[in-house]
Amino acid sequence: MNTMTMAQFKEILPILLPIILIQLGLMVYALLKVVKQQQFKYLNKPMWVLIVMFLQLFGPIAYLILERGDHE
Repeated sequence: MNTMTMAQFKEILPILLPIILIQLGLMVYALLKVVKQQQFKYLNKPMWVLIVMFLQLFGPIAYLILERGDHE
């Protein structure tokens, strides 16, 4: 089993941190939009919440692309 040492972790942290922050920001933004939205083209509110939360980067992007429109 290959375990990561603290030195290796510190080496990749500057790469991982921006990716994690972007992902979390995108998820929060998409969740706020899902909560405010009343009508959906595809699926329903509980399904979009699950997709946005658990499909990480792809869930929020899918929601923002598929559900964009003037029905907020």
